Amino acid sequence: MTATPLRIRKAAVLGAGVMGAQIAAHLTNANVETVLFDLPAKEGPKSGIAIKAIANLAKLSPAPLAEKALAAAIVPANYEEDLALLADVDLVIEAIAERMDWKLDLYTKIAPHVSKTAVLASNTSGLSINGLAEALPEALRHRFTGVHFFNPPRYMHLVELIPTKLTDPSVLEGLEAFLTTTLGKGVVYAKDTPNFIGNRIGVFSMLSTMHHTEKFGLGFDTVDALTGPAIGRPKSATFRTADVVGLDTLAHVVKTMSDTLPDDPWHAYFQAPAWLKALIEKGALGQKTGAGVYRKAGKDIVVLDLQKQDYRVSEQKASDEVSAILAIKDPAEKFAKLRGSADPQAQFLWAVFRDLFHYSAYHLADIADTARDVDFAIRWGYGWKLGPFEIWQSAGWQQIAGWIAEDIAAGKTMSSAPLPAWVTDGRTGVHGTSGSYSASTGTDRPRSSHPVYQRQAFPDAILGETFDQGTTVWENEGVRLWHSGDDIGVISFKTKMHTVNDQVLDGIQHAIGLAEEQFRGVVLWQPSEPFSAGADLKGALGLLQAGKLAQFEAMVANFQATSMRIKYSLVPVVAAVRGLALGGGCEFQMHSARTVAALESYIGLVEAGVGLLPAGGGLKELAVRAAQANPDDPFEYLKKVFETVAMAKVSTSALEAKSLGLLRKEDIVVFNSYELLHVAKAQARAMAESGYRPPMPARAIPAAGDTSTATFKASLANLAEGYFASAHDIDIASRIADTLSGGKIERGSAVDEAWLLALERRHFVELAQTEKTQARIAHTMTTGKPLRN
Repeated sequence: MTATPLRIRKAAVLGAGVMGAQIAAHLTNANVETVLFDLPAKEGPKSGIAIKAIANLAKLSPAPLAEKALAAAIVPANYEEDLALLADVDLVIEAIAERMDWKLDLYTKIAPHVSKTAVLASNTSGLSINGLAEALPEALRHRFTGVHFFNPPRYMHLVELIPTKLTDPSVLEGLEAFLTTTLGKGVVYAKDTPNFIGNRIGVFSMLSTMHHTEKFGLGFDTVDALTGPAIGRPKSATFRTADVVGLDTLAHVVKTMSDTLPDDPWHAYFQAPAWLKALIEKGALGQKTGAGVYRKAGKDIVVLDLQKQDYRVSEQKASDEVSAILAIKDPAEKFAKLRGSADPQAQFLWAVFRDLFHYSAYHLADIADTARDVDFAIRWGYGWKLGPFEIWQSAGWQQIAGWIAEDIAAGKTMSSAPLPAWVTDGRTGVHGTSGSYSASTGTDRPRSSHPVYQRQAFPDAILGETFDQGTTVWENEGVRLWHSGDDIGVISFKTKMHTVNDQVLDGIQHAIGLAEEQFRGVVLWQPSEPFSAGADLKGALGLLQAGKLAQFEAMVANFQATSMRIKYSLVPVVAAVRGLALGGGCEFQMHSARTVAALESYIGLVEAGVGLLPAGGGLKELAVRAAQANPDDPFEYLKKVFETVAMAKVSTSALEAKSLGLLRKEDIVVFNSYELLHVAKAQARAMAESGYRPPMPARAIPAAGDTSTATFKASLANLAEGYFASAHDIDIASRIADTLSGGKIERGSAVDEAWLLALERRHFVELAQTEKTQARIAHTMTTGKPLRN
């Protein structure tokens, strides 16, 4: 049985604010025809507000559209003239301001125009879904639900699904499949309580952090040093996150909590601190106004200092004692040291964690079906590595519970509310082999049995979860060939960042030989991102510096041989790409029979950045594609890809990689990266079923020739004149042009792949021996940044 997603051909988004416009953008990314509505404009075209919002999408960072050209596909509309457009819409998402009266008024207005089969959803972040449903005609109520996207909608994995008492279960199942597969989201069901799960726990955590920041007299920058990657949270930590979200938006969410949760035992803390109110009154709302808790002063980042009532240079740093504690691997030991330390920073961290655990446990039964839903909501919506219950369980459930109870009794906690009885019933945690704990039913609940999750062989694991890693057929130091009991083999790299070294090269070639004997197809897939960060530069530089030129040349030839082994394998090799696919990683997928790429794939031939050119067959493959695209004039195609390679461009999405020429038109883009392996294996199997044969060797490739190289060099001269490129940059780009064009031969001359590969090798090895390229490689390895020399 497979999941039946809702057949959503067309969607409408009501409200062209930041959130509505970005939801429309992501629907469009997923090839869903989308109409974006807003109020009629007072001047100019009636749909002017929506038109402006669509134009603004191109300016936002990170980019809501996977490719800028997609903006033209969004249809702008207004409520006065265009309600008839709703007649053939399958999904309506309302995303207007958080005012119950405005939303109810809009529902009344659209109800007569919505089709009998359309699903209507509200993207409210905290209003009652059941309260909103009451404004709908009876016929629409069973097709209404809350669908809460997190900002920015393209990138945040979480979507909260909040059913009403009347929502039809089949609507929810269809919507869950659509959100998961088509939009690539992680769905968590939330109960209809204010702020649902993610913001209820996440905003409480921010309020608690702000409260303890003042209590322990710590600077905002110090707290950000303590509450970011040091404890498994995003770099923006607490106060930078507040600036990014918008201080006015944060204050609004806090006010919603205060207004709608009068009986919450922590209610006294649901208010914006005085300093936050003062910043908002001044119009310092964070990133969008250029100043908030932080602002830029020249080259410096300055931070608000409450003692001085002024900004000072930010010095983000944890104390030596706390840095040492946070470096401890064992969570139980780490928490014991935090609680036992006299350092105010350690006491602060213990207090923040303790109050988060206390609040999450107290409210689990009211807000979520299981502890897993809370942990996923916080991980996917706030970017934490572990959710609150996972952190607690990993640190020793009963030990932590005892300490919380002691602190409650001593009056140290933010609330005197007792821990629920289930917390101290002798359990070792809330996640186990039988599922995750549901406080409302007193049972452990397994993962959802919804058919859509059968597409995820390796879903995002909750604490303690393991998935069958398959059966190993063969492995060496570089790669592992394995299978899951079916007819498709999988090759996974074992190196750090999945970089490519000799063991990987030899391993791929050997594994493909075995796959030809034992499988119908093979997939290149990594259990975690990235796909591959490219060649192992350290090993390459070591050979050069040791003067082992013959070995270096042999490594380059072996790289090319591996790419060609992928291309001419007798069984289809499908590359399953997610995250970075750079340099050699990009070249491997270019040589595969097909690439299946997750939307968030960042693909590029980046060798020019380290003073080299692609020499794993990448330039050869682009020259072949140019000849196939236009045998009479390959130059037109080469113009586009030359810039891509010479500028070391990396795609900002898999869709953009197609327009840059790094993916083929027929390559497939998958929105949910957890479904990548499933789709890649299905592609390999389908190709095998249809009698796959490798391509015929390309023996007569029409080359663009020396006139093409000369044209490219002329354009480079302008860059050199304007000091936009160094002499070494020009040398690298000229060699890229020469290889793409087929060398010093006449336009239209026929060459073969071996000729183009030899050109690649020669230029690569010559560049690698230059002092400037070796300096670039060393600099990149040390700093992670390119050197312009």
